[in-house]
Amino acid sequence: MSYLNQLQWPAMSVTVVAAWLIASQSKRKREFGFWCFLLGNVLWVSWGWLDHAYALIVLQIALAILNIRGACKNQPKSEA
Repeated sequence: MSYLNQLQWPAMSVTVVAAWLIASQSKRKREFGFWCFLLGNVLWVSWGWLDHAYALIVLQIALAILNIRGACKNQPKSEA
């Protein structure tokens, strides 16, 4: 099995775990879920680059931006 094929399985696993954690009512688990999603984005971009799957790379960059937005919105608003 090539390195390329081996990379897609951890990417998929991290993404599934991240989705599970994001659905949690625990703020700490949701925060960890956003970090897992970002790791999954990096893994998918790496796999996409090696496989020349450029649409997947663009998708993962867009999803990473949304994950960063979600992580920021997960923070409590400071009281003025």
